[in-house]
Amino acid sequence: MGISTKEISEVIKARLKDFDATLVATDVGRIVATGDGIAQIYGLQNAMAGELLEFPHETYGLALNLEEDQVRAVILGEFGHLHEGDEVRTTGRLLEVPVGEALIGRVVNPLGQPIDGKGPVKTTKTMPLERIAPGVITRQRVDSPVQTGIKAIDTMIPLGRGQRELIIGDRFTGKTTVLLDTIINQKGKNLICVYVAIGQNAASIARVAATLEENEAMGYTIIVAASASEPASLNFIAPYAGCAMGEFFMEKGQEALCCYDDLTKQAWAYRELSLTLRRPPGREAYPGDVFYLHSRLLERAAKMNKAHGGGSLTALPVIETQANDVSAFIPTNVISITDGQIYLQSDLFNAGQRPALNVGISVSRVGGDAQTKAMRQVAGQLRLDLAQYRELAAFAQFASDLDTQTRNQLERGARLTELLKQDKYQPVPLAEQVAVIYAGTQGFVDKVPVARVKEWETGFVRFLRSERPGVLQAIEEKKALDDNLFERLKAAISTFNHQFGVEGYSDVADPAPKAEAKAAPADDGKPDAKPEPKPKAAPRKKAAK
Repeated sequence: MGISTKEISEVIKARLKDFDATLVATDVGRIVATGDGIAQIYGLQNAMAGELLEFPHETYGLALNLEEDQVRAVILGEFGHLHEGDEVRTTGRLLEVPVGEALIGRVVNPLGQPIDGKGPVKTTKTMPLERIAPGVITRQRVDSPVQTGIKAIDTMIPLGRGQRELIIGDRFTGKTTVLLDTIINQKGKNLICVYVAIGQNAASIARVAATLEENEAMGYTIIVAASASEPASLNFIAPYAGCAMGEFFMEKGQEALCCYDDLTKQAWAYRELSLTLRRPPGREAYPGDVFYLHSRLLERAAKMNKAHGGGSLTALPVIETQANDVSAFIPTNVISITDGQIYLQSDLFNAGQRPALNVGISVSRVGGDAQTKAMRQVAGQLRLDLAQYRELAAFAQFASDLDTQTRNQLERGARLTELLKQDKYQPVPLAEQVAVIYAGTQGFVDKVPVARVKEWETGFVRFLRSERPGVLQAIEEKKALDDNLFERLKAAISTFNHQFGVEGYSDVADPAPKAEAKAAPADDGKPDAKPEPKPKAAPRKKAAK
């Protein structure tokens, strides 16, 4: 029995009535040529700058060059399977990355895909990699600290939440160690950390992850890894991906810290992409917008006001110099963008000063407002004293005889330098830092031999923890020192110094004048004793005449 035309039309009408399909408008183009991670695409007349493009086999790219008759796109990931004639589609959206609480404790690539073997990241929230930085009206002043746990930094170059502080120095001067110490020290301080590894070898990234795991820091840390073996495109977008992940927490009113290790390699990757995109090279072959590359990233660090959630995003970018040349192109660019720099010098590192902080060049332009009052009270003159000590030490190499005051200044400077030395991955709590720095700046350590300063510090901290825990607790709670707390701290130091076998207190300013006063009569006495022969010599001359 045949089906009538009427029945067929009824079925078609019913199907069409229930049919629901969203209209998707896409531009379609074809690959003209590929090579070095770049695809030349014919077509795509309506593509946007920075738009995500869909290639075959679930491969994506980024439209960067919009030319008259073609589009040049950067392929995100492997490109060996793409060939001339393959179809390319626009997606209508900008490049996005997964964000959210599910990323904490994970190691992901710059596209947000997990690479730690712990299964998929269970989040549906995404954020664009590139965003306009918060405006001035939505921000507030930096007024709360990021304690790094590193004595030399917390005392002299303090960091604030919402600040951008550059860490700069040659290779192997401890830049990554500063970042890891800072992350490790955030345990229990409500600060989500994002560590972005750019252009490092896979072994180094695995070592960083293992170090954070050992120190129980992965519970509040995200690692975004773009290794040296990855295409330049992933090294280029990695910092923006990490920044977007940090911004998610800032917008929720939480505190976040982004460490970019390091932006020099991102600039290299961007130079490589720009040259293969046939963009005109400028100074040192970098493209003309290489300054904007870093400024649009670092400007997104901010401390938001209460009306906009009160969250913050702190940026710690790293720049690698060559032969201590901080006046090169990329270093000076990033120095001008950030709110200060921590300069690690290879000469100091090789001399055993860890961290190898150059006090003279390092500066924090906003950290003083964020520094705790207790630290300001005890470390006010420390930076100036150390800078003067370094200059005097260099000068004293050529001087055989030094006056007493200079010699005392050199002695104290040597002991303060020893007190600021610190082993890696062992951050020091705020209260212990305040106690130790107070002892050093007030002259309590002046009688301790330089070789035993480290031993004195270890013993003193152990003494405070076991015998005077109330002092440490009071400093930690009040974040300031009153007269009573000063007296308790001074008594604790004197008691320990007595046990250690050194005098309780010695002030450099007092002994110097006394020593000079005693020395003066002795010096004056010798000339007074010698004039006696002169009267005898005079008659001899007359007698000879």
